[in-house]
Amino acid sequence: MNRRITLNRRVALADEVYARQVRERCAQGGILLVNLIGSPGAGKTTLLERVLPQMPCRCGVVEGDVATSRDAQRIAACGVPVVQINTGGGCHLEAHLVLRGLEDLPLDDLDLVFVENVGNLVCPAEFDLGEDFKVAVSSVPEGADKPLKYPSLFSQAACVVLTKTDLLPYLPFDEELFWKDVESLNPRGRRFRVDGLRGDGAEEWVRFLAETLETKRCGA
Repeated sequence: MNRRITLNRRVALADEVYARQVRERCAQGGILLVNLIGSPGAGKTTLLERVLPQMPCRCGVVEGDVATSRDAQRIAACGVPVVQINTGGGCHLEAHLVLRGLEDLPLDDLDLVFVENVGNLVCPAEFDLGEDFKVAVSSVPEGADKPLKYPSLFSQAACVVLTKTDLLPYLPFDEELFWKDVESLNPRGRRFRVDGLRGDGAEEWVRFLAETLETKRCGA
């Protein structure tokens, strides 16, 4: 008999407990928790650098990386509280790590917390961190075929953000195909385009986040 199935179930159940604790802690403070998932170099940190100064609410960030605190340093330069979590080789964040990270943030003074997950399109999509929703971040240089290649993430995400759109004139990116594939996987998901250099389009995503936060608080 293969006992590995039972072990995996126990691990998953333990993670669900932590995810529930994260969700409860955020609910107590009316905090919106957003899980950013994308490949290395997709522009997740740059996206945060563009939107954080525009956010009409108080934000914090949990940074997930295999090693270094370089992304956390970039976020700290935006003037928001940030906690760095290094997995030491792990390909994704787990709920118990996020719970620990939240303990180091001034949650009583925050309205929204971004979790920038470890760069990966596979594993992070399968783990519940207690977030309100996942965001799929994909960039023009990665190519237009990513939604169908990684359907789990793109079908779960509440919104898809296409970054580095300033490179569209220079790269063979079939944007029509990209959004068509997103639509086939997730017809209800919201879609945004952001120019990483100038930040064009970031204001639309900021508006979506602010409206979602307000909806959560009105329903609390």
